[in-house]
Amino acid sequence: MSNGGIIGPVNDPITTTLVTSFTASGTYNYPNQATPGEVDYLVVAGGGGSGSGYPGGVAGGGGGGAGGYRTSFPGGTKLTVSGSYPIIVGGGGAGGVYINSIGSNGIDSSFSTITSAGGGGGGACSGPPVQSNGAPGGSGGGAGTSGTPKTGGTGNTPPVSPSQGNNGGAGGGSNAGGGGGGAGGAGSAISGCTGGPGGAGSANSITGSSVTYAGGGGGSFGGAAGPGGGGAGATAGGCGVAGTANTGGGAGGQSAQGPGKQGGPGIVIVSAPGTKVVSGVWSLSEQYNFKKAGNWTS
Repeated sequence: MSNGGIIGPVNDPITTTLVTSFTASGTYNYPNQATPGEVDYLVVAGGGGSGSGYPGGVAGGGGGGAGGYRTSFPGGTKLTVSGSYPIIVGGGGAGGVYINSIGSNGIDSSFSTITSAGGGGGGACSGPPVQSNGAPGGSGGGAGTSGTPKTGGTGNTPPVSPSQGNNGGAGGGSNAGGGGGGAGGAGSAISGCTGGPGGAGSANSITGSSVTYAGGGGGSFGGAAGPGGGGAGATAGGCGVAGTANTGGGAGGQSAQGPGKQGGPGIVIVSAPGTKVVSGVWSLSEQYNFKKAGNWTS
């Protein structure tokens, strides 16, 4: 067989997956810019901040809701793209300022037509009625403590299909706060004087390794962290734990005097098909065609 004058075997290219992860805002460049193609994506928004604590550690805030979680992997509808796209990676919401202040919602993350909403802030301790409820968001924040029961924030806000998150847990009526919602489950309500656990996140292996993202923050007074970067709720008189960076985890509710904790920043991951040329002997025409297409890497 003729191979353009070069003596040797004709090698076949190896088709690979080109994974690009963004832990901060930037620009995504589709590898073959001239020809549209399909990509998988994972877009996780920033987690919500937790509610503030009360003097003397006698009441606490709700856990922050996880950032919205939207993905095409595995088995979902891919995006058709070409050219370059701005990537927004949302930061985590700030904790509620001392003393009767709800946590701030996380910041939205986006890629192309996909936007994930920031997680809802955790409700405040013993604040005005509205501030004790958890805030709505990608996943809702857990409710803070108050003299009467309070509601967790609504997840999947604004609504998308499939759902990007779940509701936060209820609080009030004791010193404990509700857990923030997660991508894989709702936050739990308080149990007696124990804070509600944060909702579980969702595992994704778009990078080739399984990682769990978007867990909800635990409510104050012992609420467990939601797997996937959620922060644990404070013990009596203690401090909650911030959401883990680049997971979109919600923050754990605060019980000690002081502000709530910050939610974890989100992440955007794009996986595109690519052709990697392995070393070996190639025809001149094959080299030219691969180089022209931007697929000649070795």
